[in-house]
Amino acid sequence: MEANNNKNEIKIEMPAEVANGHYSNLAVISHGPNEFFLDFITVAPNMPQAKVQSRIIMSPENAKNLLFALRDNVQKYENNFGEIQHKTPKNAPKKDGGVPNPFMA
Repeated sequence: MEANNNKNEIKIEMPAEVANGHYSNLAVISHGPNEFFLDFITVAPNMPQAKVQSRIIMSPENAKNLLFALRDNVQKYENNFGEIQHKTPKNAPKKDGGVPNPFMA
């Protein structure tokens, strides 16, 4: 058996039931004084309800580390595949401040 010379190395196990993941097209982020809550949701067109697929709770420090890691990975993605374009719903926000339904095109 080989000695582990890198004491900071972490072996990560991916159980089969987690490996498939969950699709999410919406995230709701909230926070309290000691933690951030990230709710990953799947929203379907013309459906009155959406289901939270997963909730991740993180410390503020780890949430900030995630922010930096995500920013770095988006930059790497865009360097390889081009800029990610933000899509605007066809029915843009109303002047009265109403929020459009992105699924009503």
